[in-house]
Amino acid sequence: MPRANRHYLPGYIWHITHRCHHRRFRLRYARDRRDWVAWLYESRRPFGLCVLDYCVTSNHIHLLVRDQDRAEIAASMQLIAGRIGQAFNERKHHHGAFWADRYHATAVDTEAYLARCVVYIDLNMVRAGVVEQPSQWECSGYHEIQAERRRYRIVDRTALAEALGLDDVSQLASQHREWIDQQLQQRKLEREACWTESLAVGGREFVEGVKVALGASARYRDIEPSNDGFILRDAPAAYTSEFGLENGRLRPRRTSCSA
Repeated sequence: MPRANRHYLPGYIWHITHRCHHRRFRLRYARDRRDWVAWLYESRRPFGLCVLDYCVTSNHIHLLVRDQDRAEIAASMQLIAGRIGQAFNERKHHHGAFWADRYHATAVDTEAYLARCVVYIDLNMVRAGVVEQPSQWECSGYHEIQAERRRYRIVDRTALAEALGLDDVSQLASQHREWIDQQLQQRKLEREACWTESLAVGGREFVEGVKVALGASARYRDIEPSNDGFILRDAPAAYTSEFGLENGRLRPRRTSCSA
C-alpha cells in the first residue's frame, strides 16, 4: 500500500500526487480512470474525505484535499490504490505493483496559492497536449467545480470557495473559468515543479508554520523564495526518482512557482 512522504496536519490543504509503478501508463484505459473516480467517491462516505479537486491522467493522479484530523487521507488513499491495483491485476492477469511505493503530499496555502494549484491540476491534460480544453477530459474535478453534481458528488464546492476566499459559492464557477481562460490565453502551460516536489507552497508565514508543525521530518529542509511566494524544499530526489516528469508525452521546462 502507498505511504505518504510526511505526516498530514489537521486543517491543512494537501496536493497529493501518485504515479503508476515505473511511470507506466496503466491508467490509459478510460475504465480504470473512471474506476479511480468511483472509488474516490466511495471514500468520502466512510472516511469523510474533503475533496477540493482531482485529475486522473494516464499514468498518475492529482488529488487536492483538506485534512480534517480523522486519518481520512491515508485511509482513502489505501482504499483507492488497493482497489484499482487489484482490479487491474485480476483483469490483466498481472502480478506486481500497480502504483509507485510512495505518494507525495504538498501543503498548499489558501486563496491565491490555492487558486494557482487548482488551475495547475485542471490544465494537466492540456499541458500534456492530449486535449485543448480541460472540459474535454472526463476524469477531472473541473466539471464539478463548474457545475455541482446532483448525484455522486465528490468535490466540496463550498469548502473550496471558502478556501479560495470567495464571498459565496455562487462565484466559484465564473472565477474558476476566468483563471483557466487567463492561463490558456497566456499559454502558461509549463510544468511547475513546486506543486509536486515541495513540502509546502505559500506565503512565508504559512510555509514557516508548516515547517514547525512537521517537526523533525522538516528540520533540515530549506525555505526558499519563489517569485511572489515561498516553498519548503523537500529532500533531494525524494519523489522525482519515482514521479519524474508529470507527462511522458511532453517534456516542458520546469519553472518556479508564484502566487
